[in-house]
Amino acid sequence: MDKTNWNELRDRAYKIACDHGFHEGNESKETALMLVITELSEAVNSDRIGRLAHKDAFNARMKDADEFDFQSDFNELIKDSVEDELADTVIRLLDYSGMKKINLFKYRIEFTSKKNKKKIEKYSFTKFCFYCCSMLTQYLEIIDVVISVIYCFCELHNIDLIWHIEQKMKYNELRPYKNGKKY
Repeated sequence: MDKTNWNELRDRAYKIACDHGFHEGNESKETALMLVITELSEAVNSDRIGRLAHKDAFNARMKDADEFDFQSDFNELIKDSVEDELADTVIRLLDYSGMKKINLFKYRIEFTSKKNKKKIEKYSFTKFCFYCCSMLTQYLEIIDVVISVIYCFCELHNIDLIWHIEQKMKYNELRPYKNGKKY
């Protein structure tokens, strides 16, 4: 994988979630897992309707944008796209890792070997999302492997996952308490 410091991203995702009230109660691993699966389901729905992010248009608008423009343009050009939902999936995994103090990539598990890339490359989008759900429900402790699989899929499909994570975290920092939701 790239040179991303995943533990720094983990800490940032967890801090944003805490700052917005998401860890005030006793969140269970089942709730956290279900929210990850929900993000994958939302990604499938975005794929079904062909909702893709318009990264270049967004970047062009951001050259002279302020906070309001960022939120408005993000809602119009990025939010609820396949890429945004995959970023949300990883952010939820990062947040859970922060909550459980999981050291990501402690053993440098890489799922981007040629053999595994060829396997992932053959998956349809829905099969890929199902594969991620299957791994999570069987082995929640292998979060770094799931992140690697998502990263690999994005890399194979020319999705800049890190860029999308960064933008979504910035967007999340500007959102209201619990993003206006119950949990």
